[in-house]
Amino acid sequence: MASTTIKIDVELRDRLNALKVHPRESYNEVIERLVEIAIDEEPLSEETIRRIEESLEDLRAGRVYTLEEVMAELKEE
Repeated sequence: MASTTIKIDVELRDRLNALKVHPRESYNEVIERLVEIAIDEEPLSEETIRRIEESLEDLRAGRVYTLEEVMAELKEE
């Protein structure tokens, strides 16, 4: 395996240390795990994208309910 050296801030190094599953886990393993989490290889379906767009339109138009309104509605049922 080829390797390279990179410079990171002390604060970032400390954050990477905090993300280690065990003390001997390498930074390479931590970063690899983070990259796996960050990249979603399953794209959203057209239906999901359409529904998200509709939801955003509802938000812009003010068609929203507060948590209190929803809870009150659920108690009535």
